[in-house]
Amino acid sequence: MTLQTQLVLRTLLETPTKARYGLELSNSAGLAPGTVHPILARLESAGWVESFWEDESEIEKTDPPRPKRRYYQFTPDGAESARLGLAQAFQGGAASARLRPATGGIGA
Repeated sequence: MTLQTQLVLRTLLETPTKARYGLELSNSAGLAPGTVHPILARLESAGWVESFWEDESEIEKTDPPRPKRRYYQFTPDGAESARLGLAQAFQGGAASARLRPATGGIGA
């Protein structure tokens, strides 16, 4: 697990039930959007997070109009998988922790 992945996970774990959009996560983690979005895609593939596009009605309320945002939040098992993955990365070094499907647990 890379340091950047750990930063994204820690940022998501600050408010584990809240959906957050990519640029918000980038700013909070102190990483470039081009770094964060591939990490979010890997976390989604592993089943740790899920994503959805915001509702059109939310965009209509903004002035000036802005592009639609894609939001990310933990799956039901994702936050626990993230906590375990971070603990494993901390104990054994970042290289030993690997993303595993949320339902299958975390392992090296």
